[in-house]
Amino acid sequence: MTTLTIRDLDPSIQSRLDRRAAAHGRSAEAEARDILATTLANDVPLDAKPDFYVAMRAIVEGNGGVDLDLPPRDLTRDPPVFE
Repeated sequence: MTTLTIRDLDPSIQSRLDRRAAAHGRSAEAEARDILATTLANDVPLDAKPDFYVAMRAIVEGNGGVDLDLPPRDLTRDPPVFE
């Protein structure tokens, strides 16, 4: 395993990490490992091209999704006749 040292961490960030760790019943170090693992597991590879559809779907689903009421479709009309 590798050791990671984070210098000059803002005290408010450290405090939030400590509170979050306590809420999950683990050490701050274990909480930081979980945050990194969760965040990087969903990370897009650096060489991947951006995909607008995927990005928008992730944003919408992350906010609970969207339910649309679609109106019923009418019958199509006959095409025009050119004589």
